[in-house]
Amino acid sequence: MSEHSSIEWTDATWNPVRGCTKISPGCAHCYAETFAERFRGVAGHPYERGFDLRLVPDKLAEPLRWAGARMIFVNSMSDLFHENVPDDYILDIARVMQLAGWHTFQVLTKRSERLRDLLRGRLRFAAELPHIWWGVSVENRRHGLPRLEHLRSAPAAVRFLSVEPLLEDLGTLDLAGIHWVIVGGESGPGARVLQPEWVFSVRDQCQAAGIPFFFKQWGGRRKKAAGRTLAGRTHDELPQRDAGRMPSAPPAKIRLAMIDAFQPSHCHETAT
Repeated sequence: MSEHSSIEWTDATWNPVRGCTKISPGCAHCYAETFAERFRGVAGHPYERGFDLRLVPDKLAEPLRWAGARMIFVNSMSDLFHENVPDDYILDIARVMQLAGWHTFQVLTKRSERLRDLLRGRLRFAAELPHIWWGVSVENRRHGLPRLEHLRSAPAAVRFLSVEPLLEDLGTLDLAGIHWVIVGGESGPGARVLQPEWVFSVRDQCQAAGIPFFFKQWGGRRKKAAGRTLAGRTHDELPQRDAGRMPSAPPAKIRLAMIDAFQPSHCHETAT
């Protein structure tokens, strides 16, 4: 959607899918849905169909056009592994990520079983590429901890957790095989309260395990006022990116040739 992003832990967002449906308590106050529904019925707007799920094949090759290396949040306005997104379309997105190796891609889902199954199967070619990070949302014990286990059992070079919105104390976590943890509170109208002890628990477990910890925000109705300082400091840790393995962006002429050569598996227009 944007070559630049205000999300603290990424540089840009890329949305070859728009829209989603709720599946767990973490979805209750979805920022993406709130944003998209404001534009329902506005002719010509990218979200004129609100938050209805749809594929956007015109966006598939977008990262190949961006020369500067970026961290790119994939589908900030959707879920790549939604049950109505065809496997072939997911593979097309993964092929673009594979080609655009000068970027770092951050893929986040609540549909962790499908993530696991595809990484073991048809997405195996992209599973362990170091510039593609695969993550799951963990908002509570009931829904989030099974996702952690699904992610852990999938092949991946970098696995991460987005513990946002954190809705309860998660207890003792098994962080083996996890390479990054983001924690944040819910923001906006109706935001549920984030208790400091829940955050400290996750932070302390990450520190004990040597896992980079990123505290995104306290949230609340006035998230800017609440800030993102934890115990007097900000926590902006990221997994180490091996610059020696990340190629530089090729010249524009070569990138255009890559776009011309990229052929989606099918002519996708929408999802139902």
